[in-house]
Amino acid sequence: MAFKERLKSARTNKGLTQEQLAKKVNMTARTIQNYELGSRKPQKFEVVEKLAAALDITPDSLVSNTDIIVIDAHEKGGSKSAREVKDLVSEVTGLFAGGEIDDSEKDEIIQALNFAYWDAKKKNKKYTPKKYQK
Repeated sequence: MAFKERLKSARTNKGLTQEQLAKKVNMTARTIQNYELGSRKPQKFEVVEKLAAALDITPDSLVSNTDIIVIDAHEKGGSKSAREVKDLVSEVTGLFAGGEIDDSEKDEIIQALNFAYWDAKKKNKKYTPKKYQK
């Protein structure tokens, strides 16, 4: 189940409208609507924590491990890093399609690839000319 479905399900189970949830977490109703339509996702884990607290659930019940990795990538390196990590995770997940691999093992592999991605970015930074370094 995707973030948008989890959020809508949790909100309706709590008996809240989009407007009521938005007020509880100090956001606009349009933002909640975009989350539920799937046109946007939170870019910071802090937002997920606020939503979860307002709905009396854990953040893990709103986002998958993959979503957490992408949010973390966005916080560490911005939109480009988030997009690259999301593409990497999608490609790796495609390798497991139809296979006999446990979800926990899949998560471990994705975590290892995420670690390798950030390690490579850190090592490659020393080869980047100073004028392009952030």
